[in-house]
Amino acid sequence: MNELDFFCKVVDHKHFSSYFSLEKPPWLYTSSVLGSCSTVLCLVCLRTSLLTEIQNRISHDMAGSDGKNESEWIRRVKSGGAVPFLEQDSCQNGWTTPSADKFLVRGPNYLSDRVKTPAGDFLLMPLGFDWVKGPAKISEILNDPTSRVKNVIEEEFHNSETKPFIWAFNLQLPHRDNYSAVAYFAATEPIPEGSLMDRFLKGDEVFKKSRLKLIANIVKGPWIVRKAVGEQAICIIGRALSCKYISGESFVEIDVDIGSSMVASAIVHLAFGYITTLTVDIAFLIEGQTEAELPEQLLGAVRFSELQPDSAMPMEQCSATICTNSERSSWWKSIGHGFSNLIHQDSANMDRKEDGKDVQKQ
Repeated sequence: MNELDFFCKVVDHKHFSSYFSLEKPPWLYTSSVLGSCSTVLCLVCLRTSLLTEIQNRISHDMAGSDGKNESEWIRRVKSGGAVPFLEQDSCQNGWTTPSADKFLVRGPNYLSDRVKTPAGDFLLMPLGFDWVKGPAKISEILNDPTSRVKNVIEEEFHNSETKPFIWAFNLQLPHRDNYSAVAYFAATEPIPEGSLMDRFLKGDEVFKKSRLKLIANIVKGPWIVRKAVGEQAICIIGRALSCKYISGESFVEIDVDIGSSMVASAIVHLAFGYITTLTVDIAFLIEGQTEAELPEQLLGAVRFSELQPDSAMPMEQCSATICTNSERSSWWKSIGHGFSNLIHQDSANMDRKEDGKDVQKQ
């Protein structure tokens, strides 16, 4: 058996056939038939080698969660925002990564026993956090030429055929100054084909709206905010809020317009008045709805603590559309009319119906 025959023997049938449109495993063909494919095979090998190399590089870059062994580009992204990256026990006016087990997710037998269990390891690596504001609602950050995260990655990987795949969650706060809290995460390994993450990325907007979930915990804050949010707020983002899903060659960004929900707007407006005293943990995940998709796994999580409004980095986007004063006035008037009643509405309005039925595993 020569080298080509051996290579064909070990190559996965599914992936090999996708390149050459073969109807049966490649090792059932003769060497003469496959010989004509040798050049393409070399390209396949090269592409695989490049993918492996870049993934190994990213994994190596990300390996030092304590910051000691992290690559320079990772440190630049983590520390380049308006608020610093800090340790969990000293996170004041900064951001950090909370422990995954602080969040309860659907367990392996959730469909039958309704038991939630502490989450396991994150699927994505924490990469950065931005606290920004602008003259208009900030959106499509990773498409903006002024994006600091985009620029760091392009500078670092400009000679590479592949780049780390970035997930960005942009929480657009309903405020006159158009604040956004943006969490960035990176995939350190290829996303398995057919996995829930893969299906989310390839799925249509209906699928994305029905699956992307947010879990929010108020770690520290005044009683009135804790009462309004609840112990652990769970929300299928696309059902409760207007979202924009932006996909690029090496990123996906979800812009979440919190102002699109009157209830969410009222709660955030209340919380913003205490933002300098708040510590909030937020996790993102894709909801598991079948037995094969359980237990649920967190994509990533971020903690921001005691943020100062004045510390937000100004960001003026090239494609920003400025809201008129009359639009802002109308919006704030509508908030004022409904505010006192909205914050006392039943928690079911925040799509937390399942919490009343679920059981926490001790």
